[in-house]
Amino acid sequence: MKIIIAKDIGFCFGVKRAIKIARDTRKKTDENVWTLGSIIHNPQVVDKLKGEGIVPANDLDEIDSGYVIIRSHGARPEVLQEIKKRGFTVVDATCPLVKRAQEKARKLSNEGYETFVIGDKEHPEIMGIVGQTEGRIQVIDTRCDWSIDEKEKVGLIAQTTQSLETLEKVIQKILPKVKELRVFNTICDVTNRRQKEVKKLARGSDLMIVIGGRKSANTSRLASIAREEGCKTCHIEQAEELKGEWFTPKSKVGVTAGASTPDWIIKEVVSKLEQMDKKEEILHGRRIRSRD
Repeated sequence: MKIIIAKDIGFCFGVKRAIKIARDTRKKTDENVWTLGSIIHNPQVVDKLKGEGIVPANDLDEIDSGYVIIRSHGARPEVLQEIKKRGFTVVDATCPLVKRAQEKARKLSNEGYETFVIGDKEHPEIMGIVGQTEGRIQVIDTRCDWSIDEKEKVGLIAQTTQSLETLEKVIQKILPKVKELRVFNTICDVTNRRQKEVKKLARGSDLMIVIGGRKSANTSRLASIAREEGCKTCHIEQAEELKGEWFTPKSKVGVTAGASTPDWIIKEVVSKLEQMDKKEEILHGRRIRSRD
């Protein structure tokens, strides 16, 4: 088995920043420290932080006192107002690139553009962006059929984890129907680089292993891109999910991970792959390795 690990892998800047903010908050206070929702979309990291006293809450009603950390995906303005109204201390760990997308959404909407954002309407980042314009911005979910009528002025942004190809396709579809189209490319540079790398890696691999939370949009997109290249792809969260029947002794296995996947999980997966390779019986070949 040949294992090829992506060069750009693991935590991105925004995730590292959010986790550092959460841990720094925990160190400076004896009060309760909460995150409103999962601070990042990786259940193993969320559990680890919970063990350190940084507790996720699905709803403000679960919180009785202390500090409330706004996760990396951001939040709607009315949520921030409600946290302050209840007397809790707000700590904002929103990714700066998500904040930029929120700012561009407000700018376009305030300047009179009928504004659209490409993304998953159920994703917390998108809900936060929509909230920044008091619901005036509309969501284009390219997984579903969509269209727009002829319009005068249209503004367009994208969820930070979208692909550049998707943005380009939406522009091509919208452009013939509008007199003026203003686009801000709000896709994260790291996301764009990783998507290009996984596409190249998938082309030279028999199997792609994509590591990360199943609710992680950027991880799921990496898996989708690999599949689009015709490569068998398995999206896993932990090393224990690996299965021997996925591999052959001559398999070329590409490994990548989402922006919220910690180094320790990546190392466990690679280590498990190496162990599986050493225990592999090589039939019809030069040698046979016995199983333990």
